[in-house]
Amino acid sequence: MSNQEALLEIKNLHTGFDIGGETHHAVKDVSFSVKPREVVCVVGESGCGKSVMSLSIMKLLPKHNGKIDKGEILFKGKDLVPLNDKEMNQIRGKDISMIFQEPMTALNPVLTIGFQMDEVLINHTNAKKEEIRQKSISLLKQVGISRAEQIVHEYPHQLSGGMRQRVMIAMAIACQPQLLIADEPTTALDVTVQAQILELITKIQDEVGMAVMLITHDLGVVAEMADRVVVMYAGQVVEESDVDRIFYDPKHPYTRALLSSIPRMEEEKEVLNTIKGIVPSLKNMPEVGCRFVDRCPEAMPECRKIDPLLGETEKGHSVRCLLYDASKPEKKSEVR
Repeated sequence: MSNQEALLEIKNLHTGFDIGGETHHAVKDVSFSVKPREVVCVVGESGCGKSVMSLSIMKLLPKHNGKIDKGEILFKGKDLVPLNDKEMNQIRGKDISMIFQEPMTALNPVLTIGFQMDEVLINHTNAKKEEIRQKSISLLKQVGISRAEQIVHEYPHQLSGGMRQRVMIAMAIACQPQLLIADEPTTALDVTVQAQILELITKIQDEVGMAVMLITHDLGVVAEMADRVVVMYAGQVVEESDVDRIFYDPKHPYTRALLSSIPRMEEEKEVLNTIKGIVPSLKNMPEVGCRFVDRCPEAMPECRKIDPLLGETEKGHSVRCLLYDASKPEKKSEVR
């Protein structure tokens, strides 16, 4: 994909945290892109680096120990990495918006909903105060909040989780951004409200024409929403393709393991499939070799010695695995 075709292009991104005087990378060598009007889902277990990657794009990493060590984040061809806070504030909320995972912590508990809604528009438009308040009310109605005139005078704790998330979406779309990053926007919500929120995001995407980067660990959401899927494990992209190929022809052992752990209506099972072990912590990431090796049923001795590279197995389908590297042995022998 050329730079001109991509709205967002991430190239070789390395994001690290200083812990005890050493830098540990939560995101390592991540590359992928998002086209205009496209929905790209980033999936993986908790601890795989999905949220850190999204905070890197927004330049919202903790200042005391988080940093982008290497790589480029190109938005419409412009690298965001070297920009300072003032320059990023011109982009955040206006061109790129983000819906955070937990709206109760994302919204300020001591400020009214109206004040927080108005603030977004004040920062990015030249409209008058009364026009801004009317726009805020209109946005709340657009996301399905019927008593918007009353809600603007209330505080976050007075609203349900679903209502708070709708407020977050209203704030995110206030300036009709070109890219919306949604970090597990339905995690804390019940199933009915989850469906409503996802339907709302789809509806707004159609109306506004924005691209969406949806971060989730729910493969049901992926099947419903995604055009393309990026699978992350331990801070790296291990597979990327269109949604159909990810579900019907997964290549990486981790992707296959994720899909096999989904309960299916047509199967009767007393015990669901699981992936043994856990994602390695930041301090315990292997310095060399595949990061999935200790949990992989198809691991070979070489997997501990060689860093697998992300490469295309076919056009539009990339995998980071020695099983698909023609220069490596094809014989599978399990590592113990």
